[in-house]
Amino acid sequence: MPYYHYKGRNKKGRIVSGRQKGSDEKEAKERLQAKGITAKEFTELEGFLYRDISLGSGVSAKEFVLFLRQFSTLLQAGISVVESTNILAQQLSGKQFRRILSEMENELRTGRSFSHAASQHPSIFSPLFINMMKAGEAGGNLDDMLDKMASYYEKRYETRRKVMNALIYPAVIGTVAAAVVLFLLLYIVPTFAEMYNSFEADLPLITVFVLRTGELVQSIWWLLPAAAAAVFFSWNALRKRNRTFLYYSDYALLKIPVFGTLLQKAEIARMTRTLGSLFQSSVPIIQSVAIVEGTTGNAVITATLKEVRGALERGESMAGPLEKMWVFPPMVTQMTAVGEKSGSLDAMLDRIADYYEAEVDAAADQIKSLVEPIMILILAVVVGIIVASIAIPMFDIFGQVQ
Repeated sequence: MPYYHYKGRNKKGRIVSGRQKGSDEKEAKERLQAKGITAKEFTELEGFLYRDISLGSGVSAKEFVLFLRQFSTLLQAGISVVESTNILAQQLSGKQFRRILSEMENELRTGRSFSHAASQHPSIFSPLFINMMKAGEAGGNLDDMLDKMASYYEKRYETRRKVMNALIYPAVIGTVAAAVVLFLLLYIVPTFAEMYNSFEADLPLITVFVLRTGELVQSIWWLLPAAAAAVFFSWNALRKRNRTFLYYSDYALLKIPVFGTLLQKAEIARMTRTLGSLFQSSVPIIQSVAIVEGTTGNAVITATLKEVRGALERGESMAGPLEKMWVFPPMVTQMTAVGEKSGSLDAMLDRIADYYEAEVDAAADQIKSLVEPIMILILAVVVGIIVASIAIPMFDIFGQVQ
């Protein structure tokens, strides 16, 4: 938020001046009026020194869920929103989160709502959370809404953790396998290459291939991490700057055998869980879909949700655009259509989310059980070829010596 320099009078009529922070000029003036200061001169301060420096949220999923649970408990005990925020700002362990809650407390003491105070910190509080808080404030059940959001984030982060574990496991095994092969090519193979050169013996084709591969790896090994880093950063840069590349890269990820299915199920669970939570809180359906567009982690699903929003604005059903998109199985579209016709769309979406969260759990376990033997087999074959290429000429040489 920008800073503004002001000059005016306080309640006692004295001339005062200073700096005030605000999302815009109107809000900065309102903050000054809450302090009893009437500003006469008001100018925005420019330059690097007066800009906010964002270092990321710095708040873990576990800490955020704990905050929601404790906040809900304090409100249910009859403690005001302002005092609850003050209590949590003092007892939470994360310094970044404590600082943000202190700023929110100052906002609340000026008469702002909790949802407005949270909206000033988008790095932590998502549009979904803010809209749910608005619904809770309007319905007078902010404590229940906080408890629901805690359950929502717990399920969301648990699903994400399972997906990450399923993806990291083969990556770790693959890295270890690659390290073993590189070690053999860089340190073991060259030793035997020198020995075979000294004997000037005719070598089998497989041995020649492995020796030449070892020589190539020795000459360019330093390029391998540089190439990997270049591919990684180029991939991320293109995904951020090029929407077409983002769409087709996400499309390709969903089409990867085994892993694509896992990602697909996780995204469906996340989307339906979020939509169901918004509908249960009486957030308008078009606004709910727009919010979920910004929370999905896949551009293919985001594009589908845009079509859904367009259909809803035209007075059409939600199930129609979903049915046309391959990423949504028939069960999702059929249950959505039934929910729309019966007026129980929120309950149907929750059932879909429950089903696919269980599917993610089962798929993650299946990947672990399948990947381990496959990776071990690949490693055994590669290492076996290298060992065989070294051992076969040795038998021939020993036979000639005898």
